Amino acid sequence: MINGQQIDDAVLNGEFASIKSYFESLGNVSCCERDPEFRGYARQNIIARVLLSQEAQRALPPVPEGEVEAALDKLKEENGGEQRFLAMLGAAPEQLDLVRRDLEADLRVRRLVERLSDGDADPTDADLRRFYDEHLDYFKTAEEVRASHILKSARGEKRHEAYDELRNLRKRLQAGENFEDLARKHSDKGEEHIDLGFFKRGELAEEFEIVAFSLDVGEISPVFATPFGYHLITVTERKPATPKPFEEVREQVRELVVAERRQEKTRKLVEELQARATIEDVEEEPVSA
Repeated sequence: MINGQQIDDAVLNGEFASIKSYFESLGNVSCCERDPEFRGYARQNIIARVLLSQEAQRALPPVPEGEVEAALDKLKEENGGEQRFLAMLGAAPEQLDLVRRDLEADLRVRRLVERLSDGDADPTDADLRRFYDEHLDYFKTAEEVRASHILKSARGEKRHEAYDELRNLRKRLQAGENFEDLARKHSDKGEEHIDLGFFKRGELAEEFEIVAFSLDVGEISPVFATPFGYHLITVTERKPATPKPFEEVREQVRELVVAERRQEKTRKLVEELQARATIEDVEEEPVSA
């Protein structure tokens, strides 16, 4: 209960699942050892959102219907139309008024957060430079590699033959034979598909990229599989990630500095609201027969 407003367990469980899924995607959590920590994050996130929503309802007038409708139309368009949008939410057409209500509340919170920065001076060049220097990783070009590959796309019983053929080719390559020559003779892809050119992470099959970005220039990979078949690859060139010039990313830096300041003010507002709030953990009342 947050200032008398009851928060269903389903809301907390949904937030917990989202947080856990995020950390699992980073590969730094398994099973349940951090569940209590994630449930704590979920509880605090929900408290912050509810307190901000309550404050926005108290301090700001309703968002005009036309703006709510325009925002709803934009969401429908971004999600492939009304039917897909509702399916994503798990809502029926007759629940659109509830969606509008929730959207209006979200828009009002955004205005509350934006208003926190009203009157702030623009970041100075010194502020921007300092942020740029302290967060260089934000402004680096993507690392790229250039690779050539040999593909065997056999299915069924021939998979073993294809695997063994690539193992033998790997031995020949390690003995000094030319990769391009063997690829032209043995790859199931045409000559124009042997040299893949430069690519960044996220552009090719994940299994392929994991191997490619782990290789040194000239190194021959082990035989590995992707949905397309078995592969042997070699990296022929690398372009390391390098910082973009400050002037090129100045506007991006400014947006991040403004967002960071706004985030800090929002955090302080939540702390003030929470200090005054009545927050209780209550047992759900049993349903009568």
